[in-house]
Amino acid sequence: MITGLTLKNSIISGANNLSNRRAKVDELNVFPVPDGDTGTNMGMTIGAARTELLNLPDDCTVEKAAQVTASAMLRGARGNSGVILSLLFRGLAKSLRGKAECSAADWAKAMCDGVDAAYKAVMKPAEGTVLTVSRCASEAAVERSKAGVTDIEELLADALAVARETLAKTVDMNPVLKKAGVVDAGGQGYVVILNAMLLCLQGKFVAKAPVTETKTSAEFSAINDEEITFTYCTEFIVAREKKRNPELLRSFLESLGDSLVLVEDDDIIKVHVHTDAPGRALTEALRYGPLQTVKIENMRNQHTSLARSEE
Repeated sequence: MITGLTLKNSIISGANNLSNRRAKVDELNVFPVPDGDTGTNMGMTIGAARTELLNLPDDCTVEKAAQVTASAMLRGARGNSGVILSLLFRGLAKSLRGKAECSAADWAKAMCDGVDAAYKAVMKPAEGTVLTVSRCASEAAVERSKAGVTDIEELLADALAVARETLAKTVDMNPVLKKAGVVDAGGQGYVVILNAMLLCLQGKFVAKAPVTETKTSAEFSAINDEEITFTYCTEFIVAREKKRNPELLRSFLESLGDSLVLVEDDDIIKVHVHTDAPGRALTEALRYGPLQTVKIENMRNQHTSLARSEE
């Protein structure tokens, strides 16, 4: 069984591991745009949860640890990969509501619910990404649970093995990844987190510390600037103060760009979208309530800077 303390520490362990390996994940990032920040974005997202969990009492329930994680990650989510990661944990938290502890079967179902939440929120789910890696891992967990595995360490180890196998295949699933000769950055980040969570369950908590690794960067110069369809990565949180259906906002943003991920809770709407008209996106969002945070980055400039650094 996983207790609230165990879940708390395992997620902190995952956040630490990703922080330690952030640069390596960044160097793989060429999809959906080659801007080299997936490790940073995922790290900041789960890092927001780490901050909140460090202040959570050790006698917390599984439900509370999962809820605090999901809430912090939603508000702290950065980039396409970060928002998807927050959705994986949001679905997991919903599945663990009302639970003081978590069995292997509970965990397998929670992983699947997290994947379902992510797929439903992404406008056009692409395979060969963190979605594929997490889905295959969750399916493996369910299969092992149905086969009678009740040891949660064994179940998570099997899920991690499938996640790694799937990650290795992503280079051939996506033409952009194949062109650059790398596996998916988001999928790599997910594996890094899952591995550290398992290590924690095995009594090998991963501390936050600098790690020396061999550089295996993607060929950013192999990706043409013209392959970036929209210029601006636009993210914002809007408070839900007006009685408008967020699905109307989703429909509007779908007509404005791509890589759209929209997720909501009782208080806020979190949006990530790539577009050439960030002003229009923000103006429409104001019809739903006041903006809480806004981040706009020029992805063409990010890619050009990375390509030049390889010269």
